Amino acid sequence: MKTPDELMFLKNKNALQHESEASMKGKTCVVTGATSGVGLEAVRALAKGGASIVMVVRNLAKGEEVKKELVERFGGSVDIVVADFSRLEDVRNAAKQILASTNKIDVLINCAGLHSTKATYTPEGFETVFCVNHLASFLFTELLLERLKESAPSRILQINSEGHRFNGLDIDDLDWKKRHYTGLRGYGASKTAQLLTVWEIDDRLKNTGVTINAMHPGDVKTRIGSNNGFLYRLFSKLVIQPSLRSPVISGKAIYYLVADPSLREVSGKFFHLTIEETPAKHALDRTMGKRIYEESLRLTGLVK
Repeated sequence: MKTPDELMFLKNKNALQHESEASMKGKTCVVTGATSGVGLEAVRALAKGGASIVMVVRNLAKGEEVKKELVERFGGSVDIVVADFSRLEDVRNAAKQILASTNKIDVLINCAGLHSTKATYTPEGFETVFCVNHLASFLFTELLLERLKESAPSRILQINSEGHRFNGLDIDDLDWKKRHYTGLRGYGASKTAQLLTVWEIDDRLKNTGVTINAMHPGDVKTRIGSNNGFLYRLFSKLVIQPSLRSPVISGKAIYYLVADPSLREVSGKFFHLTIEETPAKHALDRTMGKRIYEESLRLTGLVK
């Protein structure tokens, strides 16, 4: 009996994954959220493969620690850009700094992410999870697109989540002022919005030599959710974390998706680690996708 698309993630998480030994020497990779979890394993894998790294980090001290490790272990070039992705002005400044200092971008990986059990709001008035997980990565990608096109062939990878299946996206209530907020629904909404805009961006990248894909990085141990209260952290430590795997698998999967020659022209896809998968139906709604793309442009100030 064939496994329904909606349940393939249960099969894919235990499947044998692809790996790549392709070299990344001469490639420049921009990675957000690079100091812990999935992002940290991504920069380790990329540095091992010979890439030059631009890490976008919230905490400079942690960024310096990671840079020291990467240079000592693998050599190569590692630069740090500081930005808090709950502040879109920081995102704009980070993109401006990278464009001023980096002649080419071969790979952009958006790893920065957040989970919150309660609705909180950024200084600019956005629901924080929606801002960090979607608006910030959307704005950052859009601001770097021209440099990615100039550097083609190049690749964009959005670190998404099977959490997009939690649904919750309501384009008329993106700030959760009309509905009851829960952590799963808020997280699902942000990841659904990100996926929907991946398809829209992919359409606009046709014949540019730039690809964009999204992936679930596996059920792995990260610090996401550590910003929450004591009860959530205790639940995570005792119930969630013991069943999770090492994020090393995420780094290997990310490396495959951005480095392997077999994926050079693959775009507009969602992967569970390295296996292509069909997202939830609500994340394939192209009518909603066009609406959230236009709204994201407006909310980030890219159009008025």
